[in-house]
Amino acid sequence: MISQFKICKVFNAGCGYEKPLSRYSSVRIVCFQHSESVERGKQCVRKSVETSSSVAASRFSRGAKMEAQVALFDYLYCTRGFHYLDAEQISKNSPHFVQNLLCKVDSEEDVSRALAKFFRYNPINEFEPFLESLGLSPSELEHLLPRDLFFLGDDHILLENFHVLCEYGIPQSKIGKMFKEANEIFRYEYRILAMKLGTYEELGLSRPTVIKLVTCCPSLLVGDVQFVQVFQKLKQLGFGTDWIRDNLSDSKTYDWNRMLDTINFLADVGYNDIQMGLLFQTSPLLLFEGSGKRLYIMVCGLIKLGLEMSEVYSLFSENPQLLSAKYALNLAKAVSFMSEIGMETEAIAKVVTDQVHLLGSHPLKGPRTVLKSLEVDKATLCHIIKEDTSKLISLASKVASVKQTKLQNPSNFLEKTNFLLSLGYLENTEEMAKAWKEFRGRGDQLQERFDCLVQAGLDCSVVSSMIRHAPSVLNQSKEVLIEKIDCLRSYLGYTPESIVTFPSYLCYDIGRIKLRLSMYAWLRKQGASKPNITVSTLLVSSDARFVKYFVNIHPEGPVMWEFFRKLLHVG
Repeated sequence: MISQFKICKVFNAGCGYEKPLSRYSSVRIVCFQHSESVERGKQCVRKSVETSSSVAASRFSRGAKMEAQVALFDYLYCTRGFHYLDAEQISKNSPHFVQNLLCKVDSEEDVSRALAKFFRYNPINEFEPFLESLGLSPSELEHLLPRDLFFLGDDHILLENFHVLCEYGIPQSKIGKMFKEANEIFRYEYRILAMKLGTYEELGLSRPTVIKLVTCCPSLLVGDVQFVQVFQKLKQLGFGTDWIRDNLSDSKTYDWNRMLDTINFLADVGYNDIQMGLLFQTSPLLLFEGSGKRLYIMVCGLIKLGLEMSEVYSLFSENPQLLSAKYALNLAKAVSFMSEIGMETEAIAKVVTDQVHLLGSHPLKGPRTVLKSLEVDKATLCHIIKEDTSKLISLASKVASVKQTKLQNPSNFLEKTNFLLSLGYLENTEEMAKAWKEFRGRGDQLQERFDCLVQAGLDCSVVSSMIRHAPSVLNQSKEVLIEKIDCLRSYLGYTPESIVTFPSYLCYDIGRIKLRLSMYAWLRKQGASKPNITVSTLLVSSDARFVKYFVNIHPEGPVMWEFFRKLLHVG
């Protein structure tokens, strides 16, 4: 009995006993007793069900799923001798497998007992819940399950390498991707995997960077030597490990060989270290978005237009955003547009170099649509664009409403344009076109409303920032704006600066404002509410929440709430 007690004490150390084992100790003990740790395990599993991944809709109740998870934990931990945390991880994160287990149960009345009986006579393929708990979907498991193994404990090499990855700090939900993309990682003999991880740290990479790298590119642990050359090149250009880590994404894969080719290509065409470093610094997407593929497409396209490499470099250095997906797509469509209407290559190159920023910023209509709306032929349109390269944007851009306003009322167009320019919008941009729709009214009306906010005590630059975040503020009359600002002073004694971070205050209904502020002002006088609560807290919440957290905190609150509603005629 004493020896049995000692064994159980060591095994249960991970649940809070005196001398905890390493999480992934190789000790394997089969225990058929329901010890205190098992009960703790059941409680942990039940609690974790509340926050675990949602399971696809099925005929089984939530309680049945919970009991099935507990039964699976019980089987793995007590019957099969899994480590406590391994059993918990698997039972918590294999919802599809749990659902399949429930299909084996005839009734939901006693799931635990039914599954315990099922496990007794029907051992499960333990690789299924294990791999699902690592982030793999059931559809991915079919080709990944070993054909000649049934029990997870029989694959000691797999478990050893899995534990090495966990101990290193790699999230278990990311290990499934590694298993799928580079299964060789899990066939390494003892200590080989740990040594490979350590090798990357010896290069000067921090552990968080190594974790990000191997989860994004599992092949790095198999033999992707090109990364080392890329890393050394980037170090030579002055980039640190944090810069690399910050530009990696778990949802993407990377071709380090192509990245190396990209760096070498730039060097071959004349980029020195300073120029290349500046290019990568201003546009990391050059390397990390498509592993340099976009660069090849862009450069080849520009060279085909007849641009010299020095001109290409200038375009990239002055407009690094050209490598973003949106800009690249718009530019490609613009080139295609000019080609379709019959412009010569040299003429297209001139338009691109002159108007590259606008071409990348604006999506263009199709050539047929533009020719039909302008009632001109291709040759005439080509001539117009050659005479003034900016005409391509003004004639073919999808921004139509501004152009129509300009034609219908030049005076109103000029006034409103000048007002929007004063706010910092750029002419002939999508942002300007969007602002035209959001700011309703004539230019003089918008300026008058703007001025009334400045006269209320707000700095001019602050007002500009506020209304750019909430354009509908200026879609109200001057009188309404003044009334809402006065409410802050008269009801609460707040200054206009109190809404700088919450400009949407000026967009709320005046009745709602007066009712909420009146109620809060009364509560402050009664000492029932905290002083200086932000305006956003008072207005954003629904009526039900406001009543719960403000009205009902005072015995007379509900009576006063109804009094204010009737007084202010608020429904």
